[in-house]
Amino acid sequence: MSKPAFADVDEVAPTTFAPLKNQTFRSIWLAAQLSSLGWLMQTVAISWLMATISKSDLNVALVQASTTLPAFFLSVFTGAIADNFSRRKVMFAGWCVISLASAMLACLVALGLVDPRIVLGLSFLAGCGVAFADPAWHASVGDVLRKSDVPAAVTLISVGYNAVRSIGPALGGFVVASFGPMTAFTLATMTYLSLLWTLQRCRWKVPSSPLPRESMSTAIHDGVRFTAMSSEIKAAIARGTLFGLASISILALLPLVARDQLSAGPIAYGILMAGFGTGAFAAGICNNVLRRTLSQERLITVACIACAACSLALALTSSLAVAAIALALGGAGWVVTWTGLDVSVQLSSPRWVVGRTLSIYYAFLSGGIAAGSWLWGTIAQNYSLSWSLGGSAGALLLVASTGFLLPIRQWKESDQDSPGFDAPEVALELKPRSGPIVVKIDYLIAEEDVESFLDQMRERRRVQSRVGARHWTLQRDLQEPCRWTETFRTPTWTDYLRLNHRLTATDREVDGRLLELNASQVGPQTKLSIERPTGPARKRHQPTPFFSRP
Repeated sequence: MSKPAFADVDEVAPTTFAPLKNQTFRSIWLAAQLSSLGWLMQTVAISWLMATISKSDLNVALVQASTTLPAFFLSVFTGAIADNFSRRKVMFAGWCVISLASAMLACLVALGLVDPRIVLGLSFLAGCGVAFADPAWHASVGDVLRKSDVPAAVTLISVGYNAVRSIGPALGGFVVASFGPMTAFTLATMTYLSLLWTLQRCRWKVPSSPLPRESMSTAIHDGVRFTAMSSEIKAAIARGTLFGLASISILALLPLVARDQLSAGPIAYGILMAGFGTGAFAAGICNNVLRRTLSQERLITVACIACAACSLALALTSSLAVAAIALALGGAGWVVTWTGLDVSVQLSSPRWVVGRTLSIYYAFLSGGIAAGSWLWGTIAQNYSLSWSLGGSAGALLLVASTGFLLPIRQWKESDQDSPGFDAPEVALELKPRSGPIVVKIDYLIAEEDVESFLDQMRERRRVQSRVGARHWTLQRDLQEPCRWTETFRTPTWTDYLRLNHRLTATDREVDGRLLELNASQVGPQTKLSIERPTGPARKRHQPTPFFSRP
């Protein structure tokens, strides 16, 4: 039995652990947990190494910025790559870069050739690998699993990472304190290699497109256009950027909290990170229960308030136990917010563009995190650590109030798969780059149905424009007022075919509603034309570009 077009996610995917029944997802997810353990050990090692070789509070805070800033610059590009090439191979390439950066850190620490610039540079390189791997992995979730399992899978990815976060930082602190940063970097590299081996072994089928691959510039343009025309995605991007800007102080300044405010060492820093991870893990496990109790918007608002309370507590306390409890509250708010925003973007994106929408989302939130790391680090250095954390708490309360302007809608699952499209027969021989193509669709609408028709055409304009229609217009015949004509263009014949392949089953529901309003027995009539240049005539020996674009 097919799923309803708009089914509540909670009814379709009742358990968080349902995606683990899929062997491919389970194998990669388990390997990712091991690599996450290595990443967290590496994060602790880099942060503490920077705190020991540099007296600048800003340099310590910039460690967070150096790993997230690459996503801001590269994610749109890597998202287009993930939608046009094998996502598994893109993930593999990203983790190769991360492994290389970690191995170089281990070697340079062994040789004693580290200074703040080298540490930040290699941290930036590792962030470049993450910019490639993360959008491809999250976009692959919908390839590996059923659409109904995507919310549970996103929650499970977050739960897994934060479960590891509850022990990884403490383990990293112990390794750094007992054996030094070089050992931590070496162990991290080994965990990355295990994930590379799993990706090499696991393969999954992805539906192939009958159309040629898009150029990178076109792919990026189409992804930006789709994102700009989706109110759900834009709201998630804005909320994620503001939350990242305000909340990153909790993690970016945590080494300073351990070193200066608690007068402790790397083991205490690891314990604080473990407290954060424990809260995140608990919230992830209870995510389905929380969603049944509160709306998604209310959950995110409460999560922002929880992070504000965490930041304020860190600013005021000098107790390790109190700080760890506060961080558990902050970790819970952290995972609830990011999970909600991530799933909102996933469920609002068809498969053809999901890598790009996720990458644009990651680009903005990474930019917010990087800017927040610099901002709170600068305030801590020029004023005080307490002032910086207190300011962050105030900013988080402001972010919590943005739900009135940019609400996150309750998760709904729509059918984002294309039902297929058969190219219409034409009397002229067209090449892939023939164009521009002009599409005209005639409707016969009774006077009493005009307002309903216009409502549907507003939605149709949005649907057609975000999948590639250009210069969309709607005209009414002056001599026959019941006749309305929808007109739009595509640059080439291939673009026209791609537009129709991108229309999802949910998008095509608009066609059904327009068919019901159409007064003609035969339905709306579509006419396809190709524009012909009317410039100066060419000499006979010169080929005329009648069907092909230059």
